[in-house]
Amino acid sequence: MSLLLPERWRQHLALDRRRSVHTVRAYVATAERLIAFLEEHRGEAVTAATLASLDQADLRAFLTSRRMDGIGNLSAARELSAVRGFLKFVGGEEARVPQLKGPRVKRGLPRPISPDEAVALAQDIAETAREGWIGARDWAVLLLLYGAGLRISEAMGLNGDILPLAETLRVTGKRGKTRIVPLLPQVRQAIEAYIEACPHPMARDQPLFRGARGGALSPALIRRAVQGARGRLGLSERTTPHALRHSFATHLLGRGADLRSLQELLGHASLSSTQIYTQVDAAHLLDIYRNAHPRA
Repeated sequence: MSLLLPERWRQHLALDRRRSVHTVRAYVATAERLIAFLEEHRGEAVTAATLASLDQADLRAFLTSRRMDGIGNLSAARELSAVRGFLKFVGGEEARVPQLKGPRVKRGLPRPISPDEAVALAQDIAETAREGWIGARDWAVLLLLYGAGLRISEAMGLNGDILPLAETLRVTGKRGKTRIVPLLPQVRQAIEAYIEACPHPMARDQPLFRGARGGALSPALIRRAVQGARGRLGLSERTTPHALRHSFATHLLGRGADLRSLQELLGHASLSSTQIYTQVDAAHLLDIYRNAHPRA
C-alpha cells in the first residue's frame, strides 16, 4: 500500500494539478522519504490510515531527521509544505493535517543582470553555437526571457500555433494560467529568423523550439549554454536563464512600470510576488549611492 501512495501522488500532481516536472519529482521524493522514515520510526508498514493518524510529534521527528541530513531552513520549509500537501491528498478534503510551524525563511532578492550583460550573453551563445540555426534558436530563446519576461519552461512550451507572430503572444504559465505579453520587434525578428533557419518543419501542434534532432528543446541545454557563456565572459554565477526574467522585471520597474502591469506581464498570481522587485530596485539605487557618493 505504501508504495502505491507516492505513485498516486505523482499522477495527481502531474495530471490534476499540472505541476512542473521538477515540482512533481521533488514532492514525490518527499513523500517517499516520509514513508521510509515512518516505517523505521514506527517499525511497521505505512498505510493511508497510518498517515491519517500522524500528529505534530511525528512531523517534528521527521523534520529533525531531515535536519540531521544537513538541510537548511528553506529546504525544511519546502519539505514541510510538500508533506502537508501529500497528507491532505491521502486523507481527502476532510483530512486533518497536523499544524506545525515551519522554520522562518528570509526571502532573498532576485538578482538581475545589466542590459549589456544580457545582450552580451545572448550574442556569445549564438556566435559559439555549432550550427547557424542553433545559434539563431538560442538567441531567440534568450531574447524571449529578457525581452518578454518568460520563464524558460514557458518558452519551451510554445508551439507552432503561435505562428504567424503578432504584436502580442499568449503564454501558458504555472498551473495552466494564460497571459498576454507584448512582443518587441527585436524579439519577433529573432523568432522569425530562427524559424526561417530551422531545418525541421513547423507544425501547429509541435514545439516551436527544437533540439538538434528535431525533438523538443530541453531547458537543460539552454542552462548549459548560459553556464558556458558566463565563464567565457567572466560573468558571475548569478547569470542564469531565470536571471534574465528578473532583469526584465527590474529594468521595467526602473523605467516607471507600475506593479499591477508588471504582475500581469510576469503572470504572478499574487501582487506580493511582484512587490519584491521594488526591493531590488531600491537595492540597486543604494549600490549606486554607495559607489558614487563621496561620503557614502
